[in-house]
Amino acid sequence: MEIEKSALNNVLISETQIRDRIQELGKQISQDYKNQELVLVCVLRGATLFFADLVREISLPLTFEFLQTSSYNDSTEPSKNIEFIRAGDNYIKHKHVLIIEDIIDTGQTLKFLVDHLQSLNPRTIKICTLLDKPSRRQFSVSVDYIGFEIPNVFVIGYGLDYSQMYRNLPYIAVLEATSENTSQPSTNV
Repeated sequence: MEIEKSALNNVLISETQIRDRIQELGKQISQDYKNQELVLVCVLRGATLFFADLVREISLPLTFEFLQTSSYNDSTEPSKNIEFIRAGDNYIKHKHVLIIEDIIDTGQTLKFLVDHLQSLNPRTIKICTLLDKPSRRQFSVSVDYIGFEIPNVFVIGYGLDYSQMYRNLPYIAVLEATSENTSQPSTNV
């Protein structure tokens, strides 16, 4: 589906703002976990750009893990049934875990992930998200590190997509409905 160029010009968070905030988050995480073993868990696919930039700003030895869930099932609305596409086993037992997410909306996926990871006996679990949309929260999730709080709009870029497109934009833009994408949802998950 084509998106009019004007829809891509509605920048909500610039590339510079993202870069500056990630540097701040990296310093804070490095300080908070000083002298501790830390496992970063990247939630695929949307968080990959944020994850890659953030890990380079953390001045600690790290272990990486990647999880992929599915909640949309080729729909614009999230399903009540979340399932793992890829998940590991004992990679976090007795370790400090930091989940890296692109956006937290309803909180359903994060609650599912935290419940699953808790069953693997980590020492601690914390959450770091690039974007937080608390006005849409339906499930209680404690978010420890937040890049930006955003309003209830559908955003694309910097890993976030619309129909698997626009993840490569270096900024976060609001995707506004056009005549060609009138079924476009008003929020992300």
